[in-house]
Amino acid sequence: MMSKEPLVSVVIPVYNGEQYVKSCLDMMMAQSYKNLEIIVVNDGSADQSAALTKAYQVKLINHEQNRGLSAARNTGIDAATGEFIHFMDVDDAINTDYYKALVEAIIDTEADIACGGMVNDKKSYKTRLYRKRKTLISTKEKLEVTYVGKWGYVWRYLFKLDFLKQHGLRFEEGRFIEDLMFSLPAVFYAKKLVVVPDAEYFYYQRENSIMTNKDAAHRKKRREDHIHAKAYRKAFAQKHNIKIPGLDTGRTAYVLRKIIKLVWK
Repeated sequence: MMSKEPLVSVVIPVYNGEQYVKSCLDMMMAQSYKNLEIIVVNDGSADQSAALTKAYQVKLINHEQNRGLSAARNTGIDAATGEFIHFMDVDDAINTDYYKALVEAIIDTEADIACGGMVNDKKSYKTRLYRKRKTLISTKEKLEVTYVGKWGYVWRYLFKLDFLKQHGLRFEEGRFIEDLMFSLPAVFYAKKLVVVPDAEYFYYQRENSIMTNKDAAHRKKRREDHIHAKAYRKAFAQKHNIKIPGLDTGRTAYVLRKIIKLVWK
């Protein structure tokens, strides 16, 4: 048992998310790990998101105008005072022992990053859970086990805040596909990364979210930003002379690999 629970900053960007705020913050209050600094960044919402947040003992930061998910997360980084930081999406969910499991693992192993499991609501082949704790040091293992080059989702990870600041890691603002360009270098630069059982993040793809919005202009920008992210990933791999698992292998091979390695053993 930890003698003293270190503070964990949880950054929750909200943009017109009034239908999810209460359930998300109730879930935070119900966590078995209690030393949490909840930072809600209201990104120019036009609904009751901010008003609903005020009913909870959390840190509320308001952007006067909508600046996007990356800017909201960067605001959260700047406001965070915890030893560790996690980025939570308001419309997703985590299990009750999520932060307890991640914090214990990252402290026990002295890792820079702890990676929990994820359950993908719409695409079950993207679900990845870990049955046992494993500490990863080599670049090859870190990239293979997290599959970060294919799935950049930043909410999978608990980071040491000092580690992020040491490497100047920020989210590129004005982009939709922002996670990959943050998570890939973070995993690469981590001296140690630990994968954690009993920490599960539930990812839900909602209608009219960033990834499902069907507005023509939105879709066009999403395609452009996807191309930008792929170019970043390619340049990063070339710069550091690394091979990124999961790329250019075809969907059949990808699905077969998922069947074999759905659960890390």
